[in-house]
Formats: sequence, structure tokens, C-alpha cells
Amino acid sequence: MKLFFMTCIFTMAFAYAFATHFNIIGMLQERSEVVTNFEVRALELSKENRALKVTINDLKYKLKEMEAQNSFLKLKQGTAKRTIASEEVVSIESKGGKDYVQYEVYQWSPEKLLAIGDKEFQYNNFEKSAQFFNELIKRFPAHQKVNDRVLFEAGIAAYESKKYYNWADEHLTKVVKDYPKSKFYRGAKLWLALSKLKQGQEKYFYETVEEFRMKYRNTEEWKILSKHYEEFTTKYKN
Repeated sequence: MKLFFMTCIFTMAFAYAFATHFNIIGMLQERSEVVTNFEVRALELSKENRALKVTINDLKYKLKEMEAQNSFLKLKQGTAKRTIASEEVVSIESKGGKDYVQYEVYQWSPEKLLAIGDKEFQYNNFEKSAQFFNELIKRFPAHQKVNDRVLFEAGIAAYESKKYYNWADEHLTKVVKDYPKSKFYRGAKLWLALSKLKQGQEKYFYETVEEFRMKYRNTEEWKILSKHYEEFTTKYKN
């Protein structure tokens, strides 16, 4: 009986020890798995960190490259503006004119250039008006106020100045090409033809007169031209 009792106690002790032993092993295995997972994750994070550093360095390089390109473009734009201004001044002086605008000194806004161009046009100060209009159109070509009316008046001012026929050609041609439905369209064609005539292009002028005779007989422009049509035909047809 005593032997049986002792056997049971040892058996239970062994079972407890066995269960405890395997629980420890399980815990050790679980702990080992956790540590392994941490190591794997740490390795992944390290790789991701290196990849991010590479990406950041690439972005920094691209940013520097863009900054360099931007600086170059600003320098190029500034040079281009100075070149345009210098060429215009030379063009004005070569025609014996005065530089009324002096943009490099006053740095006029587009609105101010337009206001002065309009005012001088109304007072028939065509040379000054032409210069301010031309500066506006050349320096701020995409400005919303540079429209068909401004181009038309700029062309007339340039023509009436008797100095800037090349400006008249440019501005009036733009009206004809870019604004075919404009109320200034026919007027621009007529003034352009007159500008060409002043430059010795008699054939161009005569062809325009013929175009008005064929297409625009019921217009005010043709009423003016028709009074001199015979004279034009005799003088410029050939």
C-alpha cells in the first residue's frame, strides 16, 4: 500500500515536471519566434530606410538640378528682355527719334503703357503713342489688354508716325491673322496696305484695293477707295 502511494506521488511529480519542462520549452520557442520576428522586421526596416535615403538623395539632386535650370532661365529671360529693349532703342534712334518710353528707367506696368499709348493717340502724338503701344505689345504679348483694338491703334500710330512702318506691319498683320471676325479687321487690312505702299510694295497695295472692290463694296472703306480707284488702277496695276 505504501509502495503504491509512493509510486503515485512520483508519477504525479514526474507528470508535473514533464508538463513544466515542456511548457518552458514552449515558452522558449515562443520567445525565440518573437525575437526572430523582431530581427526580420528590423532587417526590413533597415532596407526600407536605406531605400528612403536613396530616394531622398535623388530628390535633392533633382531639386538642385531644377534650381540650376530655373536660375539659367531667369538669367536668359533677363538677357532676352535687355536685348529686346536695346534693339528697340537702336531702332528708334536709327530713325532719328527720341526714346519716350525709357523702360529700363521707369519699369512701366502694362496698364501704364496702355494708358499713355491711348492718351497720346487721342492727342495725335503718334510717335510717342506708337512707342508706348509697341513696348506694351513686345514686352507683354500675352497680357489680356493686348487685344485687337490695341493692336489696331498701335498699327495706325506707327503708320502715322511716319517712322515705324515695320511696327505698323507687325501689329496690323496680327489683327488680320488672329482676329478675322474683329470689327477692326477690314480697317487693319486697309492700313496695312497703305503701310506696304509707303515701303514701296505697290503690288500688295493694288491687290488689297482689288480685294475690297470684289468683296467689300458695301463698306465705308470701299467708299473711300472707290473715289480713287481709277487713279490706283492707272498708277499701281502694273
